Amino acid sequence: MTPRTGPALAAPFTLGGLTLRNRLVATAHATAAVTDGAPTETDAAYWRRLAQGGAGMVITGGTAVAPESTLPQRYLTEAWRPEIKDAVRRRAEAITDGGAVAVAQLVHLGRETLGAGTYYAPVSAAAVRSPREATAPHPLSTEEVRGVVDAFRVSAANSVQAGFHGVELHAGHGYLLAQFLSRVNNTRDDEYGDRIALLAQVIDAIRSEIGELPIGVRVSVEPGEDSGLGLDDLIELLPRLCAASPFAYVNVTTGVRNTYVPGMATTRPPLLESVARLRPAVALPLLVSQGFRTVADIERALDSGADLVGMARPFIADPDFARKVIAGDERSVRPCTGCNEGCRTFEPTGSCAVNPELGPPGAATRPAVPLLLTRPGSRDRPVAVVGAGPAGMECAMALARSGAEVTVFDTAGHAGGQARIASLAPHRSGWQKFVNYQRDQLTDLGVRVSLGTSPGEDDLAAYAQVVLATGAEEASVPVPGELPTLTSTEFLHRYADVVPDAAGVVVLDDGFGWWQGISAVESALAAGAREVTVITPGTGFATGLSPENRTQLMNRLTGAPLRIVAMGSVTSTTTEGVRLRHVLDGQETHLTADVLVTVGERRPRPSPASRAYPACRRPGPCGTSSCGPRRTARRGP
Repeated sequence: MTPRTGPALAAPFTLGGLTLRNRLVATAHATAAVTDGAPTETDAAYWRRLAQGGAGMVITGGTAVAPESTLPQRYLTEAWRPEIKDAVRRRAEAITDGGAVAVAQLVHLGRETLGAGTYYAPVSAAAVRSPREATAPHPLSTEEVRGVVDAFRVSAANSVQAGFHGVELHAGHGYLLAQFLSRVNNTRDDEYGDRIALLAQVIDAIRSEIGELPIGVRVSVEPGEDSGLGLDDLIELLPRLCAASPFAYVNVTTGVRNTYVPGMATTRPPLLESVARLRPAVALPLLVSQGFRTVADIERALDSGADLVGMARPFIADPDFARKVIAGDERSVRPCTGCNEGCRTFEPTGSCAVNPELGPPGAATRPAVPLLLTRPGSRDRPVAVVGAGPAGMECAMALARSGAEVTVFDTAGHAGGQARIASLAPHRSGWQKFVNYQRDQLTDLGVRVSLGTSPGEDDLAAYAQVVLATGAEEASVPVPGELPTLTSTEFLHRYADVVPDAAGVVVLDDGFGWWQGISAVESALAAGAREVTVITPGTGFATGLSPENRTQLMNRLTGAPLRIVAMGSVTSTTTEGVRLRHVLDGQETHLTADVLVTVGERRPRPSPASRAYPACRRPGPCGTSSCGPRRTARRGP
């Protein structure tokens, strides 16, 4: 190991004969820019941009070793197929051209199907059903396990021949290698009943193919008694594994499927306090990852004994993360909010709610259609942006960087628009971090921001161009009656004052199961509501969230005084509660409540600029809903 001198995160590090330029690692993730199991040019462009941002090592994910780990969409890289080597080589060259060490993470999903239909039966160490799957897996025979060993060997050889410097074996997050490590899932009585046997054989088989190139092992501290892989288990198993089949480094993370990508509610790295316990148990380079965002937390992990610190989503939000923090410019880092939206949906490829550079295949940026108003013959004059929400501020930043003189107007007294409102809810503070970043960037770029101002015709006359980014506002839901009724937006501003005197809160959702209603629920519970009832015309609760966000939400709500009424509506209120109408049979019942919160439609907010530019069309929403950024305004032609 290379001793550290100077700032810890900036120091080079020697790993298996390779030199990493710093201690920051872009840990395994994937773009889904893969066609029929082969990475595309869009995929290579993503990795090239990330590597150019300064990370010491880049680990690519989403790389399967066997057909039974493929999905019908085939957006995982199929590493066992030699015919895709050229496509994989473009990915490896993109990383190495950017100056980073390139490592390919290899995975067999085992009993985890990622929630997708598959053409093959899920497999595992034993017929122990995953709590995330509907059926138990097929238990692998001894000969079939040996086939898994060979699948890893072939896939590793193909990856190295394509130009990767080494491989990482994914033995965490509840996937196949982790299933064999688990004391709960591995109930075998053959040679593979020794929990390290499969992983040790995989390491030995790969070593026979790639020589002394680095082999890393990723493991995870998995929650729950059903996992059989807590921190104590890893501290027991890792020294045995290293003695049996030495490898180059261990990458320790947390969680299983649907929890290993923590949302905004996780505000500190989960393993930060465990580094001191892991260090003496691991006599080889230690990479810790999960939830690292700030220089302070990274430096603390290194000071506690970690050799490397890994992140994925911060590099998705800002590929220049490493370069900026090493230069001491943490203020300019575009922050990951932990929203788990674009980066987890893969529709059609990975994107990011806060990074407009990540567009769909074939697009240089994320598409946006701002309303740009121009006075003929006056293009050299300054530009006004009406709206200081995320879209308006992003637009102003881009304009200022291109050399334009920009003024941003907003009738609100605070910048941030709907994103700032969303951040008022419990567990949603990540949006305020993004708003703070944009606001700081405007300051540093010399953009004038005029808040609490409604610009009229005289105000806008001096500007050659006006970009409307006025966003949307929540419409009231007309519910007749006498019960105090607030929109979800009003409730987020007032819940601390409204709820303490309320025995019960009813949230009337719009049926889409999105963050507006969920934030109202969590706000009411945080303020001490004795009972919260969600009434939705839809078929369930939180149905609009990604699987990770929904799973973690349900974990937070365990034991809460929360009731869900699906396929219902509120027809009216009384001084004592609401009249509930069931959608299917039309029957009505009465629910006792003290406050009704409604989730209304988001509608375009009118702009005064239409008076100054009478020929313009009515602007539509540009930027956010209360869940966070949706579109980013860009300067038009």
